Amino acid sequence: MNHSAHPAEQISHTVDKQAFVRQLQRRLKAENILSSPEQLRPYECDALSVYQVLPWLVVLPETTEQAQTVLRLCSQHGIPVVARGAGTGLSGGALPIANGVLLSMAKFNRILAIDPDNRCARVQSGVRNLAVSEAAALYGLYYAPDPSSQLACTIGGNIAENSGGVHCLKYGLTVNNILSLQMLTIDGDLVTLGGAGLDSSGYDLLAIVTGSEGLLGIVVEATLKLLPIPETASTLLAIFTSIEQAGAAVAAIISDGLIPAGLEMMDSLAIQAAEAFIHAGYPVDAAALLLCEMDGMSEQVAEDLARARAIFYAQGASDVQLAETDHERKKLWAGRKATFPAVGRLSPDYYCMDGTIPRKYLAEVLLGIASLAAQYGLAVANVFHAGDGNLHPLILYDANKDDDLARVEALGQQILQLCINVGGTITGEHGVGMEKLNGMCLQFSSAELRQFHAVKAAFDARGLLNAGKAIPSLRRCAEFGALHVHHGQLPHPDLERF
Repeated sequence: MNHSAHPAEQISHTVDKQAFVRQLQRRLKAENILSSPEQLRPYECDALSVYQVLPWLVVLPETTEQAQTVLRLCSQHGIPVVARGAGTGLSGGALPIANGVLLSMAKFNRILAIDPDNRCARVQSGVRNLAVSEAAALYGLYYAPDPSSQLACTIGGNIAENSGGVHCLKYGLTVNNILSLQMLTIDGDLVTLGGAGLDSSGYDLLAIVTGSEGLLGIVVEATLKLLPIPETASTLLAIFTSIEQAGAAVAAIISDGLIPAGLEMMDSLAIQAAEAFIHAGYPVDAAALLLCEMDGMSEQVAEDLARARAIFYAQGASDVQLAETDHERKKLWAGRKATFPAVGRLSPDYYCMDGTIPRKYLAEVLLGIASLAAQYGLAVANVFHAGDGNLHPLILYDANKDDDLARVEALGQQILQLCINVGGTITGEHGVGMEKLNGMCLQFSSAELRQFHAVKAAFDARGLLNAGKAIPSLRRCAEFGALHVHHGQLPHPDLERF
């Protein structure tokens, strides 16, 4: 069962498709314009495949000038535009619009320069995340943000979602690792945000655009910070007999002043799935495990590992193992990175949630998720960036069963509400997209949403860029609040003012 309705379809235009294609063909190669249903079908969704819409047209520009041409034509005719990177997003952020252009940045795939003296790389937006580190490795450097999809996901998509990854606890999200970007507005103007220095005058538009999910502009180029490859990196595997102990251990590590390069947590179902798939050496009878990596100078890493080991045992770990070789270390992380596809072997389908909570509530929220899952009769595997409280509950279901998806979405909404209740947020790195529009109504007041809409209007007054995503309308939130009241649930207090 798939959702096909799209709120952005309210942006109407009467442009003849064939006439518009002819205009494009005078400026782009014919093979870079896709219009037949067979050509369009691969672009009907991103990695959140429960939402599917066949795009009106797909265009693959090869140069900034070509992308400007497409945007100017779309702006002139009032045609909505959705930018797409690799399509690995998990919130429906790259879902097409049925009467709009899908602008694929796949051909913007060149690394333009590696500057080892200034420790930065200048890349086009379609460059793969991992490719940056592979190119920088020749100079002893790497790019720190490492989402699980880094083999395929692109820098432009990472900027749109402000992606993180395993190492974001120590090294920050995408926003902390970019110096500048070049972006096209809906009118086709090329603007540069940020610069070579650590700060620049005026508003920090670089930070506003990073994480804006393609609503404000389309990134064509970025200058990324590079870091020296650490002298050494070592990983501990800590095993626990309860979720509560593992959650308490995470809080204890951070409160002790340690900042691991990565601190990841997996529950029993995720452990079993990953071990069966990768054979990483995980204990399949454990209730939870933590992967804790320290990197830096050898002496400091040894000291930090000793402190972390002592903390884990003090918090009730049944065993703490050190990866003795780099091969063993990489195997442990391969299991974590492969958890999403591994869980896919347990069920015909799964729905990946993405919320963030204060670390001290990890155990409480995980127990709450288990209780909610039991109420809905669904299994949930949990794997997440424990160090910064970014949860990724994977809800298992079967899309061939008529009521399964509805129950999954209801459970997902309850999980997001649980995150909000403890002072958290509805997303950490996957973005809002189509998936969490109602969650935005729960988290933000009408006044706050108006500010979001004001920023959007300043960049894109007609709302043509990625329309219907990320920021819900006040009407939608009012209707969502009324629906909750109808079902006997109290809405978010701020909804009462709509």
